[in-house]
Amino acid sequence: MSVAVAARERLTDGALADLVRSAAAGSESAWERLVDEFGGLVWAVARSHRLREADAADVAQTTWTRLVEHLGHLSEPARVGAWLATTARRECLRQLSHSRRETLLGDDAPPEGSSDVDLDEDPLLTERDAALWRGFSRLRMSDQALLRLLIADPRPSYEAIAAALRIPVGSIGPTRARALERLRMELDREGAID
Repeated sequence: MSVAVAARERLTDGALADLVRSAAAGSESAWERLVDEFGGLVWAVARSHRLREADAADVAQTTWTRLVEHLGHLSEPARVGAWLATTARRECLRQLSHSRRETLLGDDAPPEGSSDVDLDEDPLLTERDAALWRGFSRLRMSDQALLRLLIADPRPSYEAIAAALRIPVGSIGPTRARALERLRMELDREGAID
């Protein structure tokens, strides 16, 4: 079954829970359906963190491995999409943390005496971006998840977003508007908006 068909035929909570239980019992077709249903979501979360392609692939693989490890123990199997999105986000953060700690050696190291400052970088844009991410981090997790999915490249369909967040498709637009208003208020509070 193609991803497009899976997205059109949104699973009910009961059907999704049954699918998870079948996959946990060893059903290959149930596992394939889960991957079809949520593969785009996992990739969208990984790509929304601006990871390199190889790192995004590692995050996706680790996320699916974690699901295999926990498949039979999910307390709410019908919320597997949210579980996958959360797990992928945590794996992205772990990957980003790990990559910051890497020590560059050999050809990857900057030349001796070079500065880490990018002279082409605009300090005002850098500060604006930092303020934006500080405000974003203070939003509720549901707002963060929705906004990350909406800016992901490639962006998942509204049906996939709705399935992952367990919200109706019709509420995505109004929920986005409220999330952006809360973000604007956070930025205003910080003095980042003139």
